[in-house]
Amino acid sequence: MPIFLECQRCTACCRWPGQVLLNDAEITRLAAFKGLSESDFIQQFAKLRPDRRGLALQEQPDGACIFLEGGNCAVQPVKPQKCREFPNLWGFPGMEKVCRAIPREVTEAEYARRIELLKASGSHQ
Repeated sequence: MPIFLECQRCTACCRWPGQVLLNDAEITRLAAFKGLSESDFIQQFAKLRPDRRGLALQEQPDGACIFLEGGNCAVQPVKPQKCREFPNLWGFPGMEKVCRAIPREVTEAEYARRIELLKASGSHQ
């Protein structure tokens, strides 16, 4: 049976090193949510990726996501796809040591349903 990881919003993923890549639709949603023009949003919260093939979110000086405020995501309702997919569609060594998601055995059908919910709604249900 597949294991679905139920996010506990511990914010460990928000502190994990790496880039949160942004597509055009995400920039539009994030800018609107912050009450900014897309240009102003990009200037304040995005950076050019090292490969120069797009934009990624900036980080705070300690490496945390620019939108991590205390223990909460400041853009939770419109967070980027990469964030919505964590932890179920990410896989990296050491994840289980930092992420507090609760593993649940589910049927194949239930796993597929939950993954589709993550992709479609941005919730971790």
